[in-house]
Amino acid sequence: MIRVFNIPALTWTLTAVLLLGGAYNLAQAVRARHLTDRINNTLHALMHTLMAAMLWGLAPATTLAQITLLAGAALWFTLQAVARPQFKLLCNGTPGKLKCAYHSLTMAAAATMITLMTTHTTPTPEARTAGPTNPTAGTAAMADMPGMPGMHAAHHMTTTAAGPTLIPSHTPALLLTLTFTAAAATFLTLLLRHRRKSTTHQGTHQKTTRTDHALETLSATTMALMFATMTA
Repeated sequence: MIRVFNIPALTWTLTAVLLLGGAYNLAQAVRARHLTDRINNTLHALMHTLMAAMLWGLAPATTLAQITLLAGAALWFTLQAVARPQFKLLCNGTPGKLKCAYHSLTMAAAATMITLMTTHTTPTPEARTAGPTNPTAGTAAMADMPGMPGMHAAHHMTTTAAGPTLIPSHTPALLLTLTFTAAAATFLTLLLRHRRKSTTHQGTHQKTTRTDHALETLSATTMALMFATMTA
């Protein structure tokens, strides 16, 4: 599991939120009348499922496939966001393009999260070569023998070189934490303002309801929390 998500209550809560969002998106995909909406909602359902699986460290052998799928989804939403107005089935109008641009960011962020988690848990080739035993044990013993000047320094250098090295990931994680915190606040504001009426984003073919805003708020909050754990 991800670091502080070793707390079962928190892990189960976030898992429930992600699976709830995935189930809602899947239901929307089944009801959708347009192929584009079906694809979009299906991709969101897959993303939520992959995030829930990542919380429990499931299916690590499919990590590359997950990253590829999410990167492809990010590209798909980007293409919709920049599509010309003539393509009526894709995102159209400023609200629709902004929505697709945000969803592209969400997919890319999910791929980034899986990549960062892989970086956190993958040792360097030197560490893998060293194996479970301590290859510097003999050097340490020699360093304690009289008449062996300079061996303490050599032992220190060898130990440092053999240890695992993690690529720093705090900067992108921090930026994405702030981004999704702002997104959560934005969707919460829209939810509070969107009490009785529903709006239709031109080009998306579906009405945006309070349920959509509520789930977007929960999803953004979950993403912010998950990225925040990587900055600790």
